[in-house]
Amino acid sequence: MSDKRVNWTEYFMNIAAQVATRSTCDRKNIGAVIVREKTILSTGYNGSIKGASHCDDIGHDMENGHCVRTVHAEANAVAQAAKYGVAIDNSEIYITASPCLTCFKLIANAGIKVVYYKEFYRDERINEYAKQAGIKLIYTGEK
Repeated sequence: MSDKRVNWTEYFMNIAAQVATRSTCDRKNIGAVIVREKTILSTGYNGSIKGASHCDDIGHDMENGHCVRTVHAEANAVAQAAKYGVAIDNSEIYITASPCLTCFKLIANAGIKVVYYKEFYRDERINEYAKQAGIKLIYTGEK
Protein backbone atom coordinates (compact mmCIF):
# COMPACT_ATOMS: atom_id res chain seq x y z
CA MET A 1 0.00 0.00 0.00
CA SER A 2 1.33 3.41 -0.92
CA ASP A 3 2.26 5.92 1.78
CA LYS A 4 0.54 8.54 -0.39
CA ARG A 5 -2.90 7.00 0.04
CA VAL A 6 -5.01 9.22 2.32
CA ASN A 7 -6.98 7.79 5.23
CA TRP A 8 -10.79 7.80 5.20
CA THR A 9 -11.10 10.99 7.25
CA GLU A 10 -8.79 12.89 4.90
CA TYR A 11 -10.59 11.41 1.91
CA PHE A 12 -14.04 12.61 3.01
CA MET A 13 -12.70 15.97 4.24
CA ASN A 14 -11.06 16.46 0.82
CA ILE A 15 -14.42 15.76 -0.81
CA ALA A 16 -16.11 18.24 1.54
CA ALA A 17 -13.53 20.86 0.50
CA GLN A 18 -14.32 20.15 -3.16
CA VAL A 19 -18.07 20.39 -2.48
CA ALA A 20 -17.42 23.81 -0.88
CA THR A 21 -16.17 25.11 -4.25
CA ARG A 22 -19.85 25.15 -5.37
CA SER A 23 -20.75 27.66 -2.63
CA THR A 24 -22.55 30.77 -3.84
CA CYS A 25 -21.85 32.96 -0.78
CA ASP A 26 -18.35 34.37 -0.94
CA ARG A 27 -18.29 35.28 2.77
CA LYS A 28 -17.47 31.66 3.64
CA ASN A 29 -17.31 28.60 1.39
CA ILE A 30 -18.46 25.53 3.34
CA GLY A 31 -18.93 21.94 2.16
CA ALA A 32 -20.52 18.97 3.91
CA VAL A 33 -20.54 15.24 3.16
CA ILE A 34 -22.78 12.74 4.97
CA VAL A 35 -21.32 9.22 5.08
CA ARG A 36 -22.23 5.81 6.45
CA GLU A 37 -19.93 2.78 6.24
CA LYS A 38 -17.49 4.62 3.96
CA THR A 39 -20.28 5.41 1.46
CA ILE A 40 -21.36 8.95 0.59
CA LEU A 41 -25.07 9.46 1.24
CA SER A 42 -25.44 13.18 0.57
CA THR A 43 -23.50 16.40 0.06
CA GLY A 44 -24.27 20.07 0.52
CA TYR A 45 -22.70 23.50 0.27
CA ASN A 46 -23.83 26.89 1.49
CA GLY A 47 -25.96 28.67 -1.06
CA SER A 48 -29.27 30.35 -1.73
CA ILE A 49 -32.55 28.50 -1.76
CA LYS A 50 -33.44 26.91 -5.10
CA GLY A 51 -34.49 29.53 -7.63
CA ALA A 52 -33.39 32.51 -5.51
CA SER A 53 -30.58 34.90 -6.41
CA HIS A 54 -27.09 34.13 -5.13
CA CYS A 55 -25.00 36.36 -2.89
CA ASP A 56 -22.24 36.20 -5.46
CA ASP A 57 -24.64 37.78 -7.97
CA ILE A 58 -26.66 40.34 -6.00
CA GLY A 59 -24.90 40.78 -2.66
CA HIS A 60 -25.47 39.65 0.89
CA ASP A 61 -28.58 39.89 3.04
CA MET A 62 -26.94 40.73 6.35
CA GLU A 63 -28.53 40.33 9.77
CA ASN A 64 -26.51 40.62 13.01
CA GLY A 65 -23.26 40.15 11.10
CA HIS A 66 -24.46 37.01 9.27
CA CYS A 67 -25.60 36.55 5.70
CA VAL A 68 -29.11 35.09 5.95
CA ARG A 69 -29.63 34.65 2.19
CA THR A 70 -27.90 31.25 2.24
CA VAL A 71 -28.82 27.82 3.55
CA HIS A 72 -25.87 26.28 5.39
CA ALA A 73 -23.98 23.33 3.90
CA GLU A 74 -25.01 20.90 6.63
CA ALA A 75 -28.70 21.82 6.27
CA ASN A 76 -28.46 21.44 2.50
CA ALA A 77 -26.89 17.98 2.88
CA VAL A 78 -29.65 16.86 5.28
CA ALA A 79 -32.34 18.38 3.01
CA GLN A 80 -30.85 16.68 -0.06
CA ALA A 81 -30.98 13.32 1.71
CA ALA A 82 -34.59 13.92 2.76
CA LYS A 83 -35.61 15.03 -0.74
CA TYR A 84 -34.34 11.81 -2.28
CA GLY A 85 -35.37 9.47 0.54
CA VAL A 86 -31.85 8.66 1.76
CA ALA A 87 -31.79 7.56 5.41
CA ILE A 88 -28.96 9.25 7.32
CA ASP A 89 -29.59 7.85 10.81
CA ASN A 90 -26.36 6.59 12.45
CA SER A 91 -24.18 8.35 9.90
CA GLU A 92 -21.22 10.73 10.07
CA ILE A 93 -20.86 14.20 8.60
CA TYR A 94 -17.63 15.78 7.36
CA ILE A 95 -17.74 19.59 7.27
CA THR A 96 -15.08 22.11 6.32
CA ALA A 97 -16.06 24.20 9.39
CA SER A 98 -17.88 23.32 12.61
CA PRO A 99 -21.65 23.74 12.48
CA CYS A 100 -23.53 26.69 13.91
CA LEU A 101 -25.83 25.79 16.80
CA THR A 102 -28.93 25.64 14.57
CA CYS A 103 -27.23 23.25 12.14
CA PHE A 104 -25.83 21.20 15.01
CA LYS A 105 -29.37 20.70 16.35
CA LEU A 106 -30.53 19.64 12.87
CA ILE A 107 -27.60 17.19 12.61
CA ALA A 108 -28.43 15.74 16.04
CA ASN A 109 -32.12 15.29 15.29
CA ALA A 110 -31.32 13.70 11.91
CA GLY A 111 -29.49 10.93 13.78
CA ILE A 112 -25.94 11.82 12.73
CA LYS A 113 -23.60 10.44 15.39
CA VAL A 114 -20.18 11.87 14.49
CA VAL A 115 -19.25 15.35 13.26
CA TYR A 116 -15.81 15.81 11.68
CA TYR A 117 -14.77 19.42 11.05
CA LYS A 118 -11.62 21.10 9.84
CA GLU A 119 -12.01 24.63 11.24
CA PHE A 120 -13.79 25.74 14.41
CA TYR A 121 -16.38 28.35 13.54
CA ARG A 122 -18.06 30.58 16.10
CA ASP A 123 -20.22 28.62 18.52
CA GLU A 124 -18.69 26.88 21.54
CA ARG A 125 -22.17 25.76 22.72
CA ILE A 126 -22.06 22.82 20.31
CA ASN A 127 -19.48 21.16 22.58
CA GLU A 128 -21.90 20.93 25.52
CA TYR A 129 -24.86 19.94 23.35
CA ALA A 130 -22.77 17.23 21.71
CA LYS A 131 -21.88 15.77 25.13
CA GLN A 132 -25.53 15.77 26.16
CA ALA A 133 -26.64 14.12 22.90
CA GLY A 134 -23.81 11.56 22.76
CA ILE A 135 -22.48 12.95 19.49
CA LYS A 136 -18.74 12.90 18.81
CA LEU A 137 -17.15 16.14 17.59
CA ILE A 138 -13.81 15.44 15.91
CA TYR A 139 -11.49 18.27 14.90
CA THR A 140 -9.43 17.36 11.82
CA GLY A 141 -7.53 20.62 11.29
CA GLU A 142 -3.98 21.51 12.17
CA LYS A 143 -3.06 21.12 15.83
